Amino acid sequence: MTTTDPAYTEFVLSRQGRLRRAAYLMCGDADQAEDLLQEALIALADRWEKVEHPDAFVRTVIYRQRVSWWRRNRRELTVDHLPERGQDDGADRRAREAEVHDVLRALPPRQRAALVLRYFEDLTEAQAAEVMGVAVGTVKSLSHQAIARMRTELAAHAAVEAEEEGRR
Repeated sequence: MTTTDPAYTEFVLSRQGRLRRAAYLMCGDADQAEDLLQEALIALADRWEKVEHPDAFVRTVIYRQRVSWWRRNRRELTVDHLPERGQDDGADRRAREAEVHDVLRALPPRQRAALVLRYFEDLTEAQAAEVMGVAVGTVKSLSHQAIARMRTELAAHAAVEAEEEGRR
């Protein structure tokens, strides 16, 4: 049984954009992100009266559904673009954001989830650990590994760009 509580409706309307973006960053596919979000919101509606922290509940459902999907399929999706955020900040900034997002999408799912929860969703290490169902130390380790890998990849991209610029 789902809820028609106005507080639930207000929650969904006010948070769905941010939660959809988090789902997208975790899976890299707009359609799958929408499906993950819808499943999470349905689960929340069924338990609305019992859930103390709806944001955390929805993030947990999204993360766990994504992990389940990934385990069943054991492959990563590749997408051609990310939805634009905010206003047009210039071509260089958009190119850099796209590059960062490409590197983020290339991370293993658990590393990506740790970064999305910590830095895009602004959760504490303890909150991210709760969502992921792991220890705080695991979130720290995954985040550290992911950041190190992203730095290496971004430095490699910068080196390639500099080399290409030197040829022109």
